[in-house]
Amino acid sequence: MARLIGLVKSLGGYMALAIFMGLTGHLCAAFITILGGYGVLAALRFEIPFTLRGIFISVLIFAILRGFLRYAEQACNHFIAFTLLALLRDRVFRALRRLCPARLEGRDKGDLISVITSDIELLEVFYAHTISPAAIAFLFTIVMCLFIGSFHWILGSIALAAYFSVGIIIPLVTSKASGDNGLRFRTKSGELSGFVLDNLRGLSEILQYGQGKKRLLQMNEKTDTLSTEEEKMKRVAGRNMAVTSTAVLAFDLIILFVSAWLYQSKIVGFDGVLIPTLALFSSFGPVIALAALGSTLQNTFAAGNRVLDILDETPVVEEICGKPEILFSGAEAKNVSFSYGSETILSNVSVIVPEHAVVGIVGRSGSGKSTLLKLFMRFWQVQKGAVLLSGKSVEEINTGNLRDMESFVTQETHLFHDSIRNNLRIAKLDASDKEIEAACKKASVHDFILTLPQGYDTPVGELGDTLSGGECQRLGLARAFLHDAPFLLLDEPTSNLDSLNEGIILKSLREERACKTVVLVSHRQSTMRIADTVYSVEYGRMS
Repeated sequence: MARLIGLVKSLGGYMALAIFMGLTGHLCAAFITILGGYGVLAALRFEIPFTLRGIFISVLIFAILRGFLRYAEQACNHFIAFTLLALLRDRVFRALRRLCPARLEGRDKGDLISVITSDIELLEVFYAHTISPAAIAFLFTIVMCLFIGSFHWILGSIALAAYFSVGIIIPLVTSKASGDNGLRFRTKSGELSGFVLDNLRGLSEILQYGQGKKRLLQMNEKTDTLSTEEEKMKRVAGRNMAVTSTAVLAFDLIILFVSAWLYQSKIVGFDGVLIPTLALFSSFGPVIALAALGSTLQNTFAAGNRVLDILDETPVVEEICGKPEILFSGAEAKNVSFSYGSETILSNVSVIVPEHAVVGIVGRSGSGKSTLLKLFMRFWQVQKGAVLLSGKSVEEINTGNLRDMESFVTQETHLFHDSIRNNLRIAKLDASDKEIEAACKKASVHDFILTLPQGYDTPVGELGDTLSGGECQRLGLARAFLHDAPFLLLDEPTSNLDSLNEGIILKSLREERACKTVVLVSHRQSTMRIADTVYSVEYGRMS
């Protein structure tokens, strides 16, 4: 809670304004009823400090002010809330960028989407309906206790006990009774989101192998589990409302009977019975708002914890800046060892990549070839040995400088739900149409693009699902050519291609060697024909 409140510092002025308008508005609402009590006393010919005309004018002014101040308070609170949510989303996206790709490998994408969308959205409850209401309730309690206590200190003490019980004790008890229901609910919600996303992506396979009923049954089971968790939360919230209402009624009766006893004992006058009782009756609004938070905030804080967990997570590799810029003049992996947890992937591997050379790496699946390329990209931190570019460790090269020197084509090309042209421009935002076409020709995909209805402006669909694997792979290669980095890292770049397209791409790579250095990972012997040197990796070791 302290960390979430800390984010409000930049908007402290708006928060102070919201608290002031909320406090004034609640006092207006309470004193409408209190002034009504004074009107009754005037009608019964008791001596009061106001005239009836003054009371009616004041009630009218307070009623108008109450509506205006309530609107203004909510406008301020929601401005604060939605501004902070935008800032939080920005911080979460920055955190994901820092964590990517190592920390995000294997993470449930549906759960991440749930954090970015619904979890952050839930924090609106905290920023718009918790911080200022808590401050308003505290200040309002002080004012009302002083006012009611001005008739007799016992009545002021009853009011304080009432506000304290409804606004603090009941929410704390309810919060404790809720336990970790909120966290379990948010976790189950994220799991369901991930499961739904997984099913949507694999819908064709589900239909092909007749797994629809089984997957639907699993989805219903997860939905029922989520509903059970929500039912627990709603049950606690219902009990909270019942206890709060009972407490309000009990304290209303207590102050009525105590004030009546004080009147019979001639300690207070009739006004000391009517006004304090009406004042307490009409002033539970701010603390009841706090009482309701005892159950609803469990879900909100669970969402906040999930968001803060991402912000607090430490990246595997930190971005580097402030170092002198360097030019590419060859690369080397020197006695590199690397493990994922307790599983050793590379053990004492050394590879020399001279400038303007094509170096091939072959080996069976799982032997560490792709991991070695990721270490050249500094996606992961080398645990033993060193990865060097231009004789410098990649850990001493500015991250931006490193990315400018390298182009990495993975086995699976990710395409965004956008046009082919914009998908290619990711590699070079200011690329001209001629540069894009030249890159596509090198990747043997230009002629195919021209056959599409809108050419380079043709949308590729979500995750490139309107294109074949080979077409996606060639677009990935076109990106690498467009990026025009001196160091090309290609992981199975021709695995989805026929012999003709493979030949065209290999010819392009051979022609590029005058200004490029290439590391080529492949199972195909035909691909290795253009390599100057071929390394074989077996079980994480050079053979």
